[in-house]
Amino acid sequence: MHAKYYTRFILKAGEPGYADEYTGVVELNQPANSVLDPQEIEEILARNFKVEANAVELLNWSRVH
Repeated sequence: MHAKYYTRFILKAGEPGYADEYTGVVELNQPANSVLDPQEIEEILARNFKVEANAVELLNWSRVH
């Protein structure tokens, strides 16, 4: 089952000192009742952007009902 989350994060990929902020809805193919910790979320987002996990800084993450 897919679960949707509202997310806000900073992507620090590219030139040092520059970052992009993203907001929007992310859909995961995870059980609806699964709980992910912030590091797991950053890793998922990093894989999606093909960057290292330390390039992603999670600011907000909440389930969309």
